[in-house]
Amino acid sequence: MDENAIHQWLIDCFGPIQGEMAWNQLSQLPPEVRDQLMSQGVDKLPKPEEVQALMQAFASGGLNTPSEMQQTVEQGPINVKLATSIALQKANEGGQSTVNAEDGESARKAISEANLWLDTACEFNPAPGEMQVLTRAGWVEQTLDAWAQFAAPVAQSMNNALSSVMSERFGDSFNGEVAGMFAGPVPIPLPEGMNNPAQLMKLLGNTSFAMQLGHAAGDLSQEVRGSYDQGIALLKNPAGALIVQNALEYAKSLGIDEHEVLAFLALQEAAHARLFASVPWLMPRFEALIGKYARGIDIDLDAMESQLRDAGAMDPESISDAVNLTKVAIPDTPEQKEALASLENLLAIVEGWVDSVTWRAGMAHIPHIEQLREMLRRERAVGGPAQRTFESLLGLNLRPKRIREAAALWDRIGAEEGDAARDGKWVHPDMLPGLPSEATQTPATTEAETTDNGTQNAISSDANLSANAKTPDSIDWDAELSKLLEDNQSADSEENSDQGQTNPENREQDGNLDETGSDEDADHDTDSRDEGETGDNGAETQEQ
Repeated sequence: MDENAIHQWLIDCFGPIQGEMAWNQLSQLPPEVRDQLMSQGVDKLPKPEEVQALMQAFASGGLNTPSEMQQTVEQGPINVKLATSIALQKANEGGQSTVNAEDGESARKAISEANLWLDTACEFNPAPGEMQVLTRAGWVEQTLDAWAQFAAPVAQSMNNALSSVMSERFGDSFNGEVAGMFAGPVPIPLPEGMNNPAQLMKLLGNTSFAMQLGHAAGDLSQEVRGSYDQGIALLKNPAGALIVQNALEYAKSLGIDEHEVLAFLALQEAAHARLFASVPWLMPRFEALIGKYARGIDIDLDAMESQLRDAGAMDPESISDAVNLTKVAIPDTPEQKEALASLENLLAIVEGWVDSVTWRAGMAHIPHIEQLREMLRRERAVGGPAQRTFESLLGLNLRPKRIREAAALWDRIGAEEGDAARDGKWVHPDMLPGLPSEATQTPATTEAETTDNGTQNAISSDANLSANAKTPDSIDWDAELSKLLEDNQSADSEENSDQGQTNPENREQDGNLDETGSDEDADHDTDSRDEGETGDNGAETQEQ
């Protein structure tokens, strides 16, 4: 590396005064250390603006002074301030600083209509308060504390493992203490009390995990459209929120009228909010299951040691792989697998109820509700890139595998017993309907899982996706939506020409025919809605 180039890079990163100080520090290093650092090309160094953004995040995260570093370690396994600062930087890249009046009015109108429609489809009262209309940054600010709480057991396991590896396997290399660490080519002296290798690794682990959490949350802020998108309550406001910029961009990407999409997303959010507000045991049950799984995570110390040896330097970014669960976690224990299965089952039951109620509430008001519902089901089954990254960081899978099956189950209960009896099953977890065992999902399955002509409903979407060897990254959502829209276009045209006003029963029947056709082109995920749906008089249309 040319000395003039690194000199200029330091000035660009830290300004003329601090840049010169950093250059003087670098010049005073032992020749062998300096030569090793200078052997890197300038092109391998981060851009000055990236360094400045990171320094700003570190300042916001309380890493300015030795005393702040010490406090950060003592406050917990995750530096939430740092994670929030980094996430906000990501969220504000292309994000609106405020919700403009027109978008806010459209969202609030959709929210108001959604609650009116839900009054006719479920027995639960609206959640207390008013649903918010948030920016991406607002979503980060209001949800990151909850994510950090879920991630804390994972981060604690990481920090303890890092400390153990450093003390037990690298201790001799440091003669009991560390004089400093490197952030790129800049040496950073360590304060007294932080030069113990084990304590240092806790700081590095705390910081590295917070950086990854912040980046993941920032990326996720550009995907989420509602506060309940992950299927759990994350906001302190029980009424939930819409992230209106993302919702409108989603409508544009689908090519569907934005008012329809906003109405559909508002229905989804309001249905979640009513359920969680009316069922006091629901969120504590999720927290218990998530905690049980996270506390069982164990770290492979050999794998972590290998990742640390491969790290180019002892700084938060270089050791990121050492705190990555996908690279250092030991496979799930039987207890963890049990907790994860219970979590996935409860998520499916929740999402199935929301799916069923949303469809009933909106079928007469949202022309493309079938296509929107189908796209949402598929997205929930596989998750977006940011969501998968986020889940791998936390060690959690918050995607319901059997949402179709659960929706069909709630449809059937509503048709047979009525809305009051259906919603009354949430009074206690023991009263919830159970999904059939996945082991029984064979072609020769039960009557409840077949149509009248004996054709089995392919309602386990994840299984079908696996069977067809489609990975999340291989799915072209635009192409999938085009298929759904093309398959429904001719049927919609005929319906509009034959009827001046479509009644709910005919819409329901046409939707089922349309969706069945579209599913044959997409992973054979045949909709199970035709089990137990009702017409205007509530009569059941499928015999069990």
